[in-house]
Amino acid sequence: MPNKKVVIIGGGFGGMNVAKTLSNTNYDITIIDKANHHLFQPLLYQVATAALSPGDIATPIRSVFTKQANVKVVLGEVVEVSKTDQVVQLAEGDLIPFDYLVIATGAEYNYFGNEDWKKHAPGLKSLDDALKIRERILVSLEKAEKTPELEDRKPYLTFVVIGGGPTGVEMAGSIAEIAKRNMMRDYRNFHRNETTVYLVEAAGGILNGFSESLSDNALDTLTEMGVRVLLNTPVEEIRDNGVKLKNQYIETPNIMWAAGVAGTDLTNNLGEETDRIGRVKVNEDLSIPDHPNIFVIGDAAYFEDEKGNPLPGVAPVAMQQGKYVGNLLKNALSNSARKPFKYLDKGTMATIGRAKAVADIRGFKLTGFFAWLIWGVIHIFFLIGFRNRFRVFGEWIWHYITFKRGVRLIAHKENRE
Repeated sequence: MPNKKVVIIGGGFGGMNVAKTLSNTNYDITIIDKANHHLFQPLLYQVATAALSPGDIATPIRSVFTKQANVKVVLGEVVEVSKTDQVVQLAEGDLIPFDYLVIATGAEYNYFGNEDWKKHAPGLKSLDDALKIRERILVSLEKAEKTPELEDRKPYLTFVVIGGGPTGVEMAGSIAEIAKRNMMRDYRNFHRNETTVYLVEAAGGILNGFSESLSDNALDTLTEMGVRVLLNTPVEEIRDNGVKLKNQYIETPNIMWAAGVAGTDLTNNLGEETDRIGRVKVNEDLSIPDHPNIFVIGDAAYFEDEKGNPLPGVAPVAMQQGKYVGNLLKNALSNSARKPFKYLDKGTMATIGRAKAVADIRGFKLTGFFAWLIWGVIHIFFLIGFRNRFRVFGEWIWHYITFKRGVRLIAHKENRE
């Protein structure tokens, strides 16, 4: 009897944990991803702000499963899922059959119906996004350096981050460190005090998933770092040379989007009920209604905790759901024998800058250096591969001691004048 086929769409935290859990089993596993690498997204902003290289936070998916003979990796994009025929179709037309399907495609940034904003205000979901943002920042600094008049170079020294969640806070804090200290010593024609960093949030506070005290602490820390935090300020329009807010227009080419996520085209076209942002509403065992062999996990899934609150789109949720689904298949549990998925919340944290972070670990609220240290240890631990951990640790130590960021290369020709 042939082995049953498990197809996993997405090589992120959720999909990778399904495959790892099913090592040394009789399943034939196929991982399909548009990229050939697993990306450690929580540190993507550090690539965008020249603190880390792409190779520090990305690992080829094939290399992770070198010793796992039952795993095959396919580079491609799934455009359609046939639930009745149990087959997925790739963009190239290839058909891949499955007995079990795990959809772990993550999410995309939500521009709230303004898709034309995307080209002016890139999000941060891939290495390509990070490199574009990094080079946009570096090119702006170069343009400012060769612009003699103060008023003319002001737009190049202005940075706007839209969205006050963890990614937005981390980006704004990191850019502020660049603008106020790290790179400025290498430029001769302008002073660091000429730079302005904005964090724009439509709601009344930042880090809304955190407690009020930690949110307030993060706000105070950003302000001390020189970030201008604009609360209750929705974006009305984004152009190639600036962003129009409720009460002002900020002229700058440096606009970054971190203001919410939405489901992917694949999950939107799955034919299942979704929440308002496109996440698929799943059963207690993370399967979709009427199809116990198809699971949706991670950022692509809408799942409520015991209090009725939707689980956040963070790496620990995807990892735990991946292990859960992997164990269901590993133990060949029937529908009636499946226990509901329960998320164990080990805490939330966000870094703001050098030796600055906030953390809520099972009710213990931490700020400052100690929170930053815990954040660093946890992120090093979850990086895949000893080489990645060693390199990132080394870069962080070097940056902490010298305040220097070493990855300041401009390579994309489209960013040059």
